[in-house]
Amino acid sequence: MIVSRTKLNGVLKIRLDPFKDFRGKYLEIYNSVLFKKTRKKVKFIQDDISVSKKNVLRGIHGDFRTWKLITCLEGEFTLLVVNNLKNHKDFKKYQFFNLSDKNNIQILVPPGFGNAHYVRTKKAIFHYKQSTLYSRKSQFTINWKDPNYNFKWPKKIKPLMSKRDS
Repeated sequence: MIVSRTKLNGVLKIRLDPFKDFRGKYLEIYNSVLFKKTRKKVKFIQDDISVSKKNVLRGIHGDFRTWKLITCLEGEFTLLVVNNLKNHKDFKKYQFFNLSDKNNIQILVPPGFGNAHYVRTKKAIFHYKQSTLYSRKSQFTINWKDPNYNFKWPKKIKPLMSKRDS
């Protein structure tokens, strides 16, 4: 596991080290002993998976209590992470990451940051661990085209999305 900082203060990029042989690939996506070396105060209590088809855009959602550890189990997606802490010097700063089942990258997202993902392959499986139980009423939602944030999506996209996200 190689942990590196990103341009967003508190957001970490984790490169996993898979075992590969003639049978395929084995990947450990979480180990509490190793993870404590990166963030001692994070304890994950819920795992979630979303399976989406090409061009689906989910998010931008977040809350002010939850850490998320995001992994792409299959396919590829563009992940957007944005600082939504109003009194923080980096408020509204954001960064895009490409996650896939081939690059073995995880992103650790702290409380107060929102995240969204846009599926670039026929199908993608998005996995995340959460430090709190899901509560929709405690979440914030930011529109993916909000002019106050001026998101520069990597390409012109025509996303498929829920009413909540559009």
